[in-house]
Amino acid sequence: MPTREETQARMNLIAAGMMKHTPEQSYTVADRLEERAARQPDHPFLIYEGRTISYGEMNRQANRHAHFALSQGLRRGDVAALLMENRPEFLYLWFGLAKIGCVSALINTQISGEALRHALATTASQKLFVGAECLDRLDSTPDMLASLSTCVVADGEAKGMPASCVTLESRLIGQPDGNPDPKLREGITGQSALCLVFTSGTTGLPKAARVTQARWLGVGEGWCNFLGLGPDDGFYCVLPLYHVAALMSLLSNALAAGGRVILRRRFSASRFWRDVREHGITVAQYSGEMCRYLFNQPPTADDRNHQLRVMTGSGLSPSIWQAFQDRFGITQMIEGYGGTEINVGMMNIDNRIGSCGRIPFRDRSNARLVKYDRDTDRYIRHPDGTLIECGPGEVGEMLGMILNLPGMTGGRFDGYTDAEATEKKILRNAFQPGDAWLRTGDLFRRDEDDYYYFVDRVGDTYRWKSENVSTTEVANVLAEYPDVETVTVYGVPIPGQEGRAGMAAVVMQPGKRFDPVAFHQLAATRLPGYAIPVFVRTRANADITATFKLRKVDLQKLGYAPEPGDDVYVADPGAGRYVAATADNLTRLGIPGGNQESQPS
Repeated sequence: MPTREETQARMNLIAAGMMKHTPEQSYTVADRLEERAARQPDHPFLIYEGRTISYGEMNRQANRHAHFALSQGLRRGDVAALLMENRPEFLYLWFGLAKIGCVSALINTQISGEALRHALATTASQKLFVGAECLDRLDSTPDMLASLSTCVVADGEAKGMPASCVTLESRLIGQPDGNPDPKLREGITGQSALCLVFTSGTTGLPKAARVTQARWLGVGEGWCNFLGLGPDDGFYCVLPLYHVAALMSLLSNALAAGGRVILRRRFSASRFWRDVREHGITVAQYSGEMCRYLFNQPPTADDRNHQLRVMTGSGLSPSIWQAFQDRFGITQMIEGYGGTEINVGMMNIDNRIGSCGRIPFRDRSNARLVKYDRDTDRYIRHPDGTLIECGPGEVGEMLGMILNLPGMTGGRFDGYTDAEATEKKILRNAFQPGDAWLRTGDLFRRDEDDYYYFVDRVGDTYRWKSENVSTTEVANVLAEYPDVETVTVYGVPIPGQEGRAGMAAVVMQPGKRFDPVAFHQLAATRLPGYAIPVFVRTRANADITATFKLRKVDLQKLGYAPEPGDDVYVADPGAGRYVAATADNLTRLGIPGGNQESQPS
């Protein structure tokens, strides 16, 4: 195990890179692109579906899109929304808007209806750039096209387009490809908003968080410092560009390094390693269940035949962590913790299995883990009202001290577009009068060596049989079941019962069958009695977001009711197995549910 000093020294490399960018600086992301284009105009920047786009060409395309945006009346500080899948045009627009000081609102390509209306309204978007592949997202809200200036970006063959829209391609003809006058972004500083990125929305309508110029640039600088990245590195981008994992954590690294980005529309487990080998990829991201999907692919003789040396991300299950590294020969799996709006961050640079990071010296971090009562949703306090920090092994909520220090970007809370939502995230007078802390809403525990382990989101933990049950910890155990693709754990109410009963939604690998006896045996062997899920729902497909976060809200609404295509089981402790959740079985086990339809056994 590395000493605390050794871990801190490595973390200092990241901090030194990030601190190169300050809230007061006038240097922007647009300046970074223009510098790269001038220094290495012919070097590949983007590789997409057989096309190679150099730094010089990326800059020229961004310039044409910037001049078009100017012709549409967009000016510094205005907000324009991007609703588009991963493709070069997304980046042409994103960089182009940054060149004239505009703010991009990055819209989730999976939303429509009221969620889309909410996203456009809460960002005060003045123009919408929509990819032709996403036009159907607007079908249920045709009135928005009448009230919001909309420009369609073609995608391959021409498709039908609403009469109120204009096509981008026709308007780009004749637009100059020289850099716009930098005075157009005069007044933009490191603390200025670069883009608006939405929280994942796994439990409700998402909020638009501000990502600043300095934060975006600092992330790339920090990782380049730590990993020694340079122009020869290839970065694999398969997560959606509307999310910070791809747009900031990967793209900023590539631009800081002067490397190349291999861009795909979406993640494909069957194509992943082929791309890695073909393009000489050295750095890739993972998120949620991606590593499990890759691990579940049939082994091949080429599993270690690649140049990929670093994978960064979050959500890697301890059940496959070491086996994944051993099989694919990845020397660095850097599990981290952070968020679109969160002002604290950790990263596991020591490869401590299961941990998302270490805080070797408390006085060098703005993070504090405090005691929190999950039953009452309240903090546990000293008699004087101040918060109590957790000791080793204790579960608590992570807080981040909000810092607004001159010349320092770290520790700032840039907030949301909604002032009320921003204030709700702030906890004041926590340890002393006048202090302010960000509530992350995330529960952790730490060990004696100050490695931190994610436990759950506040609200995801449920109460059953007078015990708190962590959905994450139960899911990590059940993920060890052979041939399972994904496991989602959550609580569901049972009429007349206190608390919520555990339920596991399980997706098996293609061609594999769920065994209710073996699954119950694993749960009973590895989990305390109160944590064994009362119900299991088997599904054909996982309910996940585009960034591979498991979406529980719709599953929770189903409870343990039948759903076409699903099989629902209930634990029968006496039989030592799960049985079909038929009306007869539920009645026999004392669970209300006489309206349950027949389920396969």
